[in-house]
Amino acid sequence: MSIRWRDAMSRALYGPHGFFVAGTGPADHFRTSVHASPAFATALLRLVSEVDAALGHPSRLDVVDVGAGRGELLRALLASVGGAVGVSGEPARSGRSGLIPARADSPETLTSTASVRRSPDEPSSVTVRPSLAERVRFTAVEYANRPENLPEQIEWVSEIPDGITGMLLATEWLDNVPLDVAVHTEDGWRYLLVDPESGVESVGEPVSQDDLDWLTAWWPSPTSPPTADGHPTTWLTETGATSESESGFRAARPAQGSSLTARSRPGCPETPHSNHRRAEIGRTRDEAWASAVRKISRGLAVAVDYGHLREGRPVDGTLTGYRGGRQVPPVPDGSSDVTAHVAMDSVASAGAEVARCAYSLVSQAEALRALGADGGRPPLSLAGVDPAGYVRALAAASAVAELTDPAGLGGHLWLRQPVGIPLGPAVAR
Repeated sequence: MSIRWRDAMSRALYGPHGFFVAGTGPADHFRTSVHASPAFATALLRLVSEVDAALGHPSRLDVVDVGAGRGELLRALLASVGGAVGVSGEPARSGRSGLIPARADSPETLTSTASVRRSPDEPSSVTVRPSLAERVRFTAVEYANRPENLPEQIEWVSEIPDGITGMLLATEWLDNVPLDVAVHTEDGWRYLLVDPESGVESVGEPVSQDDLDWLTAWWPSPTSPPTADGHPTTWLTETGATSESESGFRAARPAQGSSLTARSRPGCPETPHSNHRRAEIGRTRDEAWASAVRKISRGLAVAVDYGHLREGRPVDGTLTGYRGGRQVPPVPDGSSDVTAHVAMDSVASAGAEVARCAYSLVSQAEALRALGADGGRPPLSLAGVDPAGYVRALAAASAVAELTDPAGLGGHLWLRQPVGIPLGPAVAR
């Protein structure tokens, strides 16, 4: 029996035997930035530190990971939050290319209350701020059962908690929020239905008014008028910066051992009315992100995902699947990941409306470089004085280069939505 894609994805991904609920977890099927390099977690730790400072170093700093997989990112943050860490997992040293040096007032430089000795003549009224390691609280949000070997310092819940003071992270979560798919026919937009067992699609009823409103605002139809120069209308982000469709924003989730992209959709059953345009209705993603931002009392929400902007929507959509390290047709039977790129500008607008504060939307390459991960090669002179250090630095630079490659992971988008705090230097565009 054919059903709408939104319902099919919900069952396939989050049902009792769904892809993200059962089994060993997504890391066995595809690779994200979290899996690619510890440089990603190290850069996020720096951002956590900057948010902590913007919040005035609260007694409790929340770090909430939505769509946590099996807790890989929080494990990495927990392991590194207490000490000086470079992007290779080695202690960071200022001046070594590819590593992230410690900044003043960063988690690497904060001092534990217990480790401080006061001089005899020091006023007793002087207090020492507890270290970040003593104040941070990690929470993983995931429908799967808690992994047996997860450190006890990481709380495991199925819903985003209320009253977050700190950071909410959503790394490749929104692309798996179920959505409906539509096709533009002679009589307008209609839902596409799918048989969950075979993946065969058929045309259903006209889209609802809410979905039609979203499509009208965010997904130009084939009849949308071009600008005077014949090109689609340019969309401006909340930062006021013009977005470029050629900047690598369509980069796909890499499969393990594969360079396939989600655009290829190999072996998919032919779409009904294949000469007509498909659209992936992102209204459910907007609502999910707005709900997540609403859970923050003060702090920063960060979504990292592959996506597109209004002037560069993909004509045939991006719906695809991943299983066992390979890209496969998007058959929603629970045996594989089913994912679609995110309309990031629409999501961003929904979050900004809740937060009542401008967002920042940049590529991952730009975001990581702002956080100190430049991927530059170490100076060759280092090889002569410290051969082992040169090799480590070279490996670290290679890891960062993968994360910042605009044709791959570096083309992912970072959406950063502050709530009640200013945009800091590593947050502003």
